[in-house]
This record gives sequence, C-alpha cells and structure tokens, in this order.
Amino acid sequence: MKIKVIILLLGYALIGCDLLGQTISKDNMLFLTAAWEGERFEDGRPKVAEDILNRMKSVTIEEAWGVLRNEGYHNQFEGDWVPIHKGVPVVGRALTAQYMPLRKDVADAIAEKGKMDGRIGNSNSWPIDMLSKGDVYVADGFGKIVNGTLIGDNLGNAIFAKSGNGVVFNASSRDLEGLSEIDGFNAFVKGWHPSYLEDVMLSGLNVPIRMGAATVLPGDIVLAKDEGVMFIPAHLAEKIVVTSEVVRLRDFFGISRLKEGKYTPGQIDAKWSDEIEKDFSEWLLAHIDELPVPKEQIQKLLEKRTW
Repeated sequence: MKIKVIILLLGYALIGCDLLGQTISKDNMLFLTAAWEGERFEDGRPKVAEDILNRMKSVTIEEAWGVLRNEGYHNQFEGDWVPIHKGVPVVGRALTAQYMPLRKDVADAIAEKGKMDGRIGNSNSWPIDMLSKGDVYVADGFGKIVNGTLIGDNLGNAIFAKSGNGVVFNASSRDLEGLSEIDGFNAFVKGWHPSYLEDVMLSGLNVPIRMGAATVLPGDIVLAKDEGVMFIPAHLAEKIVVTSEVVRLRDFFGISRLKEGKYTPGQIDAKWSDEIEKDFSEWLLAHIDELPVPKEQIQKLLEKRTW
C-alpha cells in the first residue's frame, strides 16, 4: 500500500500538480502561459490590466475572432449559450474549474484533501473562494443539464460579491429568477434546470479546460456576447483591443466622410489612398475628444502614422 502511495505522489510531482490533480503548480502555470510577459497573480495566473478589460467590452466577437485566426488560434470560440440577459457582455480573466461525473473513491479523496487544505463547504464552492475582482468563473461541467446546476442564486450572489463579474459554464444553473435580480450579474450557461447538483465532482481547479470547441487556460480573457464566447490568450488581449479600436476609428471616419459626400463608397471600401490616409490623420486630431476610443490611444496611433 505504501509503495502505491509513493508512486501516486511521484506521478503528481512529475506533472506539477497538487495531490488529486486539483490545481497545477505555479511552475506549470508559468510554463503554459509563457507568452504572457505582464503582471501575474501569486499562483502565476496572468493578470491582464483593468484598462484592457474595460476596453475589451467594446470589442466585437468578429474582431477578436479575426485577430486570433491571423495569429493561428482556431479553437477559441464556443457558441450556443443561454444567458440570463441578452445584450449584457461578460468580460474578465478566466478562473477555471473542471468537473467530471462522480466516482465515489476519487470524490471522497478530493473531499478529504480539501478538508486538509482548509477548504470550506462543497467542492463547487471552492472556485468561488478563489475569485478576485475582474475574474470570470469558467467551468467545464461536461455539458450536464439535469443535476448539472453548478450554481443557484446563493452562490451567484457570492460570485458577484467576490468578482463583480459573471460566469460561463459548460453546464446548467438553477434559480434563474433569483440570479436575474443580481444587478450587474450575467451567466452564460448551456441550459436552466430546477434540479440540484448531483453525481458531479470537481476534478481540476485553475487548470487548462475544454469549453465545447475551445481550449481555455487560467488567465485567458473571456469575451462573452450574444453571438457566443471568445476565450482570448492573455498575451493577445491588448493586440485585439488596439486592433478593434483602429477598426472602429476608421469606420467612424469612413461613414462620416460618406455622409458628407467627400468620397465615394468605392474609395472608402478599397485600400485608402495617401490622400485619404492623410485626411484620416487630420480628422483624428480634430475629433480626438469626441471619439469612442481613449484619447491616449488615439495619440499613440497618430504618433505611429506617417500621414
């Protein structure tokens, strides 16, 4: 028996996980997210800046998808959600959890390890205890609907108190009416059901997970809108925001000049001439205080332009 325990412990040490695979080690977190060069949480999870999160709310799913595809990321989108509120995006840093169908011996061991680690309550509350402001609780509940309700209104209130944000679950939730009354909270889930969570166990906490067609790492930026959810690698978040802002400014300029009759649709829809690019730079400077992009970002854009 002792030999089996030693082998089990050695196996988890080799893969850099805590006992029972509940979390990955900080070293493995750094290894998996090596492309991120910015600030991190104590456990190594990337901590994308609040400014980027706030600006990300204006990014469209299509803009994010386009940048990710160009960068070689083809599996970061999942659709077919049933949110509480249409038209209310959820944006933030992913704190991930993985659930599996319950196996009694493993579930008992996980519960015992949780008790040893000082965790309180049922395992579906453990990810909530780890949330920070700006986090989004992202959970793979293997698409379970009946008895796959990861939260109700009590846990929903706890989540919002900790993170000020919403959730994305490849599973279901309950208490739709109560959750809808939490001002500022939204949940993107696969369905709603009045049942309780049963025959499910937490198998991974702050680990890489699968969300339908997407692969999600802790610290990824969640961009959840009506079309679906993009899971954006932390190191590409700023690039997506800046690209979106440039597209937005060019669209505003093009529409404005078309309304004025200064250019034809053919001129605006094609590659812009040097004359139009120069006009765009002058227009940006003239309208810098009125545009829906931070003034500082427009100034940075103008500094890089040659027209």
